[in-house]
Amino acid sequence: MLINLSNHPVENWSAKQTLTATLQFGEIIDLSFPQIPPDWDSDKIGKLANDYFHKCYQLLKNKKLPYAVHLAGEPVFCFILAQQLLKANIRCISSTTERIAVEENGMKVSEFRFKRFRDYLLL
Repeated sequence: MLINLSNHPVENWSAKQTLTATLQFGEIIDLSFPQIPPDWDSDKIGKLANDYFHKCYQLLKNKKLPYAVHLAGEPVFCFILAQQLLKANIRCISSTTERIAVEENGMKVSEFRFKRFRDYLLL
C-alpha cells in the first residue's frame, strides 16, 4: 500500500507515476495534506506531524510489505514526519520530476514529467 500524503491527488498523477506506484506498492490511497499556516512555528508543525504519524501508522499497521508514505509538501512538516515514520520502519518516498519549460506568448509554461520515486533517509 502507498499512502499519498501530498497536495497532488492520485487522480491527477500521470499514467507513468500511477503505474510505477501500483507496481511497487499495489493499492494507493490519498490522505489529504494539511493546510499549514505560514505563521506557525516548528512546535505547532511538530504536533501536527505527530498527528499525521499516528494516522499513517493506523492505516499501515496491519498491511503487508511493501508499503510506504509518499510525502511532499511544506518542508518542515515533511522533514519532521519523515523522521518519525522512518524511525518506525515506515518507508517514505517523494516523486522526482523533470521540469520542461517553454515560453509561449511571453509567458513561461512549465510541465513536470515524473521520473521516479526517491527515498527519504533517516538522519
